[in-house]
Amino acid sequence: MHEVSLAGGILKIVEDAQAREGFVSVTRLAIGVGVLAGVEVRALRFALDGLKPGTVLDGAVIEINEEVATAWCLGCDSSVAIASRLDACPNCGSHRLQPTGGTELRVTDLLVRDAVPPETITKE
Repeated sequence: MHEVSLAGGILKIVEDAQAREGFVSVTRLAIGVGVLAGVEVRALRFALDGLKPGTVLDGAVIEINEEVATAWCLGCDSSVAIASRLDACPNCGSHRLQPTGGTELRVTDLLVRDAVPPETITKE
């Protein structure tokens, strides 16, 4: 199950962003997974949920969105949407398709909680 290592890679991306930007924690993480990426979405969610406690993702809402795949049809020279590498071109029926999108796994959005600057804290 390579989704566990993918979840670790996603956490590393977020931790690198935290080190670079200085935020305290993540409140929402959105991930885009192309339907041709070879990622089992349920397994990735399970791996991320298991990884969250004690990390910058602890308490974060994680959204995983499946993204449509596209391909270039060599039969009719057009860009088409596909759901599988085995699909035929919906325009001409050709199976000579070159995937052009939908193979990605990426962090698409990160909503974070910043630290409160000490000068804005009021003393009573």
